[in-house]
Amino acid sequence: MFVDKAQVSIKAGDGGNGVVSFRHEIYVDKGGPDGGDGGRGGDVIFVASRNQNTLAAFRFQKEVVAESGKAGAKRKRHGKSGQNLEVPVPVGTAIYDEAGNLLADLLQDGDRAVVAKGGDGGFGNAHFTSSTRQTPRIAEKGEPGEELSARLELKTIADVGLVGLPNAGKSTFLASTSNAKPEIANYPFTTLIPNLGMVDVGGETSLLFADIPGLIEGASDGKGLGDEFLRHVERTAVLVHLVDIYNESVVEAYQTIQKELEAYKINLAGKPQLVALTKIDGFDEEMVQDRLAELKTVVPKGTFVTAISAPSKQGVSELLFETARLVKEVREREEEEAPEVSAVPILTMRQENSWTVKKLGGNTWKVTGRKIEKFAARTEFDDEHGVQRIRDIMKKMGIMNKLIKDGIEAGDTITIGRYGSIEY
Repeated sequence: MFVDKAQVSIKAGDGGNGVVSFRHEIYVDKGGPDGGDGGRGGDVIFVASRNQNTLAAFRFQKEVVAESGKAGAKRKRHGKSGQNLEVPVPVGTAIYDEAGNLLADLLQDGDRAVVAKGGDGGFGNAHFTSSTRQTPRIAEKGEPGEELSARLELKTIADVGLVGLPNAGKSTFLASTSNAKPEIANYPFTTLIPNLGMVDVGGETSLLFADIPGLIEGASDGKGLGDEFLRHVERTAVLVHLVDIYNESVVEAYQTIQKELEAYKINLAGKPQLVALTKIDGFDEEMVQDRLAELKTVVPKGTFVTAISAPSKQGVSELLFETARLVKEVREREEEEAPEVSAVPILTMRQENSWTVKKLGGNTWKVTGRKIEKFAARTEFDDEHGVQRIRDIMKKMGIMNKLIKDGIEAGDTITIGRYGSIEY
């Protein structure tokens, strides 16, 4: 089954807990702290694979969860880290978060994207030994792994998109010029999924064509098959717009598709196009030329317009050569105009250490910030030693000083992110 959209819940592995432990050996009088650190949680990594051609697996697998890290152990033994989870998806899969932000776009076989990072393991008490703290009874919890709801969209990567009304001859054209075997019949919506076919042009160039299921007037409002499959022409270099010569008005047929392309969330009508009248076998040359002349009155100036018969191959070679020329021109222009790829911005130390304090009302205060919340996520708030440590950290970071300046009073509650609260 062809599926090109899926909604999944993604959860990276949690870090393992650190432990509090002290050496207890028969000939060791005073064993020191030996609690080990927890293991790191596994990442969730999406990998583009040419062996995948649909998102159908996610119809039943709604949750993608990586392995969590194991807890540390005595004798300073480190907990086992969780395995990264690699999720294969088709080449051309885009991954969006709930807000619609693009997280990753996997365009080539082997492309990889870490969509959710595993949490760090918590430190065991052996980590906190110092000259002034010989017997620390503090251990951290493992940090939670990142969690999100994501939308997967498969967008076919093809050079050319075939568009037109139902029964315009798209499938017949693809079948006659490539090794694709789309379903062909004399009724609307024969094509229910995008079909791909590699078309050889003159023995020197190969173009990947995508046959997009037929649009009708009102497709952008959900009529017919809607415009669900237009995402598969977003990445194409050019469109070949096929118009059935048997339409009562070839002008109206052409304009109907153009309006639906314009109404799509990304205006596709501006993509370079070639226009071809199809099924010309039963028409004499004069009538074909009359219909071509009608089309040319509404087609943008400079657009290549021709007439073809896919079964007899009449006019097909000319259309393919012109298509190959235009694809090459568009790809070269895209390469020239593409911005230089710069390194992904990394979080600066200033951003890492920044925090905010806000009074929520009554006697409650809210502290937020990447670094302090990271510590809070690893703190056991039911343990007095853990609470004292988070107090010390807040004091060193200047948070306590800010709270005092803002008027905090004894007995007020300080909430740190979404992880826990302490009393001032």
